[in-house]
Amino acid sequence: MNAIHPLVQSKEPVRWLFYGDSITHGALHTLGQRDYTQLFAERVGYELGRHLDVVINTAISGNTTRHLLEGFEWRVTQFTPHAIFLMIGMNDCSDQNDLDLEEFVNNLHELAERMDMLGSRLILQTTCPILPGAAPDREPHFMDYMDAIRRVASARGLPLVDHTEFWMEHADQHFFWMSDAFHPNGYGHQAFALLLYRAMGLYDPDSPSCRFYLP
Repeated sequence: MNAIHPLVQSKEPVRWLFYGDSITHGALHTLGQRDYTQLFAERVGYELGRHLDVVINTAISGNTTRHLLEGFEWRVTQFTPHAIFLMIGMNDCSDQNDLDLEEFVNNLHELAERMDMLGSRLILQTTCPILPGAAPDREPHFMDYMDAIRRVASARGLPLVDHTEFWMEHADQHFFWMSDAFHPNGYGHQAFALLLYRAMGLYDPDSPSCRFYLP
């Protein structure tokens, strides 16, 4: 995260963009609670006093890496973000989308290259695991796609926030953080935010945005 720390310390306003699928979109499954991008906005824009920073969420439910490439100009380029948090893969790994692992990896590299051309700093993220036995079209392939994200991050020297690993370390809480087989509820989004804060060095146990109750 060394490349991101200067942005948090910058005296100039920063544009933070979150890109991905329904999990980052945060619609429906939070049942009115804040999603992790909104929690991040509270932490950075209010608690850290970065009032001119702008947090943009252009994630869309149902998206794969194909959609992210197709919509890139409208959803990313026009905002010229300083930093981009990319979380994707839950739909790519589904048998229903006919998007194999090789294409997924190639798409991730293409997204990273486009973001680099914009001068944006990319942070890759794995996503929440699937509840065991609940999504047979996704579960057999899920870990391979998360491993692919890790490999791309390593190959390109990109920062990685490994939510999948964090959630697996808290497997006894997994069920309580989920709305359904693969969408997090409000608690799940708090778990996302907590790890993101820690990865970025933004965690403060005295901060209201960091004092989450996670069942």
